[in-house]
Amino acid sequence: MEPTADGPRTWSWDAGALAPGQTMRLRLDCRGKAIDGFIVNVDGTYHAYVNRCPHAGTSLDLWPNEFLTDDRRYLICSTHGAIFERHSGLCVEGPCRGASLERLLVKADGDSLTVRCPT
Repeated sequence: MEPTADGPRTWSWDAGALAPGQTMRLRLDCRGKAIDGFIVNVDGTYHAYVNRCPHAGTSLDLWPNEFLTDDRRYLICSTHGAIFERHSGLCVEGPCRGASLERLLVKADGDSLTVRCPT
């Protein structure tokens, strides 16, 4: 199943296709601006973020869809090595310690996931 854009501000996906510990890139149109983001399944709970490091504004994944540390416990910025909690987006190590990734709105409804632009 391919991700679908349900409108300019939403992205939808089959929840069963994103297993715990997996991530997926996505793109939204937020207020006329293309926003790259990603979603992560943390033990059956989904969190989505804008794919931009708060330190330098670069994408977290130097290689497509490589958002997790080797032990898969944290999100990592491949440019500067900043480490973020998966469930909150809080930077816990690196040059942006204390800053957070920008959240996207996630709704899980049965077998469907929907990600929306931030308000």
